[in-house]
Amino acid sequence: MGKFANQLFWSSAHQPGLSSSRARPVPICPFLLAQLIRLTEAFLQVEELLESGDPILDLSYRRFKRLPVRVCRLTHLQKLYVCGNSLRTLPDGVARLQCLRILALDFNKMEDVPPAVCQLTNLTRLYLGSNRLMSLPPELRNLRSLRCLWMESNYFQRFPQELYELPHLKSLQIGDNRLKTLPSDLWRMEALRGLWLYGNRFESFPKVLLRMEHLEILDLDRNKISKFPSLKHLHSLRLFSYDHNPVDGPPRVGEEVLVVGEGAAEFLEERQARKERQGEDAEKEAKEAALAGDEPVIHGILKNGSSGSKRTAAVPSGDYKEEEAREEEDAALPFAEYDGAELEYDEEGVDYETEELVFEEEGFDVEAGELDYEMDRVDYDYEELDDTETR
Repeated sequence: MGKFANQLFWSSAHQPGLSSSRARPVPICPFLLAQLIRLTEAFLQVEELLESGDPILDLSYRRFKRLPVRVCRLTHLQKLYVCGNSLRTLPDGVARLQCLRILALDFNKMEDVPPAVCQLTNLTRLYLGSNRLMSLPPELRNLRSLRCLWMESNYFQRFPQELYELPHLKSLQIGDNRLKTLPSDLWRMEALRGLWLYGNRFESFPKVLLRMEHLEILDLDRNKISKFPSLKHLHSLRLFSYDHNPVDGPPRVGEEVLVVGEGAAEFLEERQARKERQGEDAEKEAKEAALAGDEPVIHGILKNGSSGSKRTAAVPSGDYKEEEAREEEDAALPFAEYDGAELEYDEEGVDYETEELVFEEEGFDVEAGELDYEMDRVDYDYEELDDTETR
């Protein structure tokens, strides 16, 4: 340890004339002692984690330069977090962890995706952000179960088309890179629901995004886009962020879209006020139309409903068993469940409200016990409601 060591330690060996019986104890620098204690505690903590049998292993921010080989023997692992270390690659034995669903490798020093990662075919989430990646290996297509991929804060200059081979990818985070354009066939990623492109080098809005009608989240913050086209035809869009671009306000978007950026607050306030006025006007018109009618009026207000839809009266059937059978058949129909774990956002504005059906007629008093009629003599006369009544 040279001169530095001589300043920290001394012993009888450095003092001629002193016998071993008169040797003084060796003092240790308090700083080094504290470091040694911390390293010992960290080692014991890692040992405890490795022996716990837990399916989740978090070895983040442990200053590892190499992943402990013992991790490769933990074949029961489902989630492995090794963020914030100094890893440049992973051992080949990681490929044995076939139960892994989540692998987090962000904030390391990787210049390439480790080959072993491309063999983890059951991965659903992979985090590669804040490394030194410039490209993806062709073998990444093996990860066909992948739903969420984050690779922000790297050095991508071109969009990696290897991602086209991931049929279930829903969430792609590729912000803070060096992209200037997007490939014209990006629309092929039909499963994609969330796309983060913030902090890149776009100077114009990528036109291919206008063809991605299934997108629900689109983030283009911190680029150099001076003009945005209308996005009203993107009917699935729910969140659009354009902040820190040289524009004064949001583009045209659908009524259900939350926008984030310059002028967005004023835009949203004005839209909300317009919705409230329209709702009040529609309700007022419906009440006026109900009061003006001579016949019993059935009306309802469906907020956000289609004004052009026709409403028909349901004629009671004479065979109640047939009706019950039809209801049981409807109840048995399968329904689709949507797993929204990859895409988390607050959907505002989709609020359906219905009013009770209102019958307005004087002297409408019938006792059920005295009700007697023949079905072939029942004649129903009703008028179709105008569009203004159904809004």
